[in-house]
Amino acid sequence: MEQVDFPVVLPEILLSLYAMAALMFAVYTSKDAMTRVITWATVAVFVALAAWIGLTHDGEYSAFGGSIHVDAFSRFAKVTLLLGAAGVLAMSEDYMQRHNLARFEYPVLIALSVVGMMVMVSAGDLMSLYMGLELQSLALYVVASLRRDSVKSTEAGLKYFVLGALSSGLLLYGASLVYGFTGTTLFSGIIATINAGHLSLGALFGLVFLITGLAFKVSAVPFHMWTPDVYEGSPTPVTAFFATAPKVAAMGLFARVMWDAFGSAASDWSQIIALLAVLSMFLGAVAAIGQRDIKRLMAYSSIAHMGFALVGLAAGTQLGVQSMLIYMAVYVTMNLGTFAFILSMEKDGQPVTDIESLNLYSKREPLKAMALLVLMFSLAGVPPMLGFFAKFGVLKAAVDANMTWLALLGAVASVIGAFYYLRIVYYMYFGTERDALDSRMPAVQWVFLIGSAAVMILGVVNLFGIEGAAAAAADVLVR
Repeated sequence: MEQVDFPVVLPEILLSLYAMAALMFAVYTSKDAMTRVITWATVAVFVALAAWIGLTHDGEYSAFGGSIHVDAFSRFAKVTLLLGAAGVLAMSEDYMQRHNLARFEYPVLIALSVVGMMVMVSAGDLMSLYMGLELQSLALYVVASLRRDSVKSTEAGLKYFVLGALSSGLLLYGASLVYGFTGTTLFSGIIATINAGHLSLGALFGLVFLITGLAFKVSAVPFHMWTPDVYEGSPTPVTAFFATAPKVAAMGLFARVMWDAFGSAASDWSQIIALLAVLSMFLGAVAAIGQRDIKRLMAYSSIAHMGFALVGLAAGTQLGVQSMLIYMAVYVTMNLGTFAFILSMEKDGQPVTDIESLNLYSKREPLKAMALLVLMFSLAGVPPMLGFFAKFGVLKAAVDANMTWLALLGAVASVIGAFYYLRIVYYMYFGTERDALDSRMPAVQWVFLIGSAAVMILGVVNLFGIEGAAAAAADVLVR
């Protein structure tokens, strides 16, 4: 370890120090009474770090013997996940206060999980990969069961912990096989070994187990079983967080491992990922049709969208990685707006998640209904919303990689999935009138709802410049 290593990981170090300082500050003052202060301070730190990483850093750097890589790819992922985490914290602060969920530990745990995510997308070694993954997961196990008086919340935390432990075990077993057959845990050493000869059967088995462990983290089928129950049982702000930043980190890690460690064996892993993508797209599309709880519906929506993101990765090309990164950025934006609306769904001051409660919502709140309509159309991939162009990008990458069959299946799954998004729109505009939802929506949630909908329309002009950043990130990863 050299002194020059520390500037490379300075954002992670500063965020870790902030989390520990915030924890000590709350413990030695008034604990939960400090929740609001710590929450907004954490939002400010996330935004400041995102601006610092995105605007002032360039070049490629390594630290700790190649265990950590900082490049355009990691910077793109870090900025996306930091802004996603900041958005969720900001729009959920009012909800946490009013529903007796204001715990000073919540923003601290979110900060620590974000540190883990930042390590994940910069990992250059199987050990640093696991360290970041577990730091993220351990914090999220706790926040999933934050509602201490709820059986569902406790169940969600326990299921997430048990299945997360299983996925970690599978990933560790795969890492041990890869190490045993390549003689190194460094991604650069693994790919050098593969280039020198070929991917041995043992290393291939290790790769399969690694993919299995990573598929758990992105909730890809058939390793998705934790997602609906955890999304439904967790407090809604926690569900919103699960649906945004951790997905970006897990998908970034997925791409990092596949290309940095096994890039020369793309033909060996692209078919596996293509299968995961197809299964995820279709199960997410079909299973969501029967859902009546909007949080469970968003869980299956998340599974389907991760399938589309995996299509870009399965293409095994630079365009595929670029399309995947753009897809994840658009996906986070759509989810921030959608969950801003879900957080505001209340009746007589109590949270409501029944989809049928939206019946004729447009008569009472036409602007909010129109914003949600735009977001639902974008999630469904209806042109000219930005979600359409995100899906078109990953499907085009598959076609260009001679995987037309994958693109066709993706188009079919998208059409099936459009049904349950349009059903929400139907309820809002043509449903049967029933007891109205409360019209109250805090200003922050209103801004995220309207702002996200506006981005879905205005972003088709030039994608707000993220296309160039995604291309630079993909260029670094795929050489």
